[in-house]
This record gives sequence, C-alpha cells and structure tokens, in this order.
Amino acid sequence: MDELSTPGPVMEVVLGTLLLIVVIFVHGAGIRAINQRFSKSWVHMSADTPHWRLNLLLASTIGSLAALHFAETLLWAIPVSAAGLIPSMRDSYYYVLESYTTLGEGNISLPDRWRLIGPIIGMSGLFTFGWTGSVLVSVMTDFGRLDRVKAKGAMHPEPSEEGDAG
Repeated sequence: MDELSTPGPVMEVVLGTLLLIVVIFVHGAGIRAINQRFSKSWVHMSADTPHWRLNLLLASTIGSLAALHFAETLLWAIPVSAAGLIPSMRDSYYYVLESYTTLGEGNISLPDRWRLIGPIIGMSGLFTFGWTGSVLVSVMTDFGRLDRVKAKGAMHPEPSEEGDAG
C-alpha cells in the first residue's frame, strides 16, 4: 500500500485539519456574501413592505445558508470519494452529511486507517452550524425590530389630516 492509503494518525489529523480550515474559510466567505446580500435588501424594507417580500427575503437567506452547507459538505465528499475511501460519490456524500451533522448513523464508514477524518468532519459541522445559527439570530433580530415598528404603528395610528384641522 502507498503512503496516502495508510497514513499515520498524525498525518490523518493534519490532512483533516487542513480541509477543516478550507471548509471554515469557505463558510466565512459564504456567510459574508450572504450577509451582505441580506443587508443590501434589508435597507429597502420598511413597515410598509408587503409581507410576501419579507418572507421571500427570509426564505432566500435560509436557502442560501443551506446551499452553503451543501457546498461545504461536497468539499469533504469529493476527496473522500476521489481517494477511494468510500468508492461511490453518493455514499461518500451520505457519509459526510452524517458526520457533518453529527448524526453519525454509522451504516457507511471510512476504512479503519482513515476513521479519524469522521470526527474532524463533525467538528467542521459544529463550527459552521454554530456560525450559521448566530447569523440567523441576527437576521431574526432585524425581523423582530421591524415587527415591533409595525405593531407600534398599528397600536398608535398616525392622526388623520382631517382630525388635525379641528
């Protein structure tokens, strides 16, 4: 067997950590792009914005975050499959999704000499999902502020021009 197919545990952790760093870097760049797009759209929202436009912005933001996670898991699945650790790309992607989400059902596994990669994939999922969660908290905080503005307007409507004249 060649060196790549039988790494020592240190090399396995080093290779896994390098890919973890790439995935987290990609996540950071993706989060920034999604956040910038959200912010550019959000500045045009007001209490008068139709409800469907607000929902569309929220849905597109959530969809973008999900797509980012799917791309990141693909960054793990491609080398796993290409190295022949799990021959089928579909099975590789399934394994990575299980590990990344920390589901870890275990019906597909890496060869014993590469099994330390699974927990590293899980670590990348924990980091990136935590980061995504904080972005969603920020987004929902903006929605909550707008909802309070709308509620305040409904409770204290502006006086009509006719009522002010008298």
